[in-house]
Amino acid sequence: MVYELTHTERMQYKRLQDAAYQDGEEAVTNLQAALALAGTTLPSLCNDGPVAGHGFVRLGGCNAAVANRLAEVIAAGADALQYQR
Repeated sequence: MVYELTHTERMQYKRLQDAAYQDGEEAVTNLQAALALAGTTLPSLCNDGPVAGHGFVRLGGCNAAVANRLAEVIAAGADALQYQR
């Protein structure tokens, strides 16, 4: 026997999926802004829609120079956070 969602359950699921999609959109925007501050972009960065009720951001591919720059920025940020504690 197959269980069918009630109208209320379908609407609740849709709200959760919509919220997850919006979370992904916000995360992409935040990451793009942070990368721009560091003078870096990830060309394939995008929202990949909700996955299992959570926003899912696809970082995509980049060349070695961008990956190395991103590693530098992350390391510098991690060092700065360590000194703030």
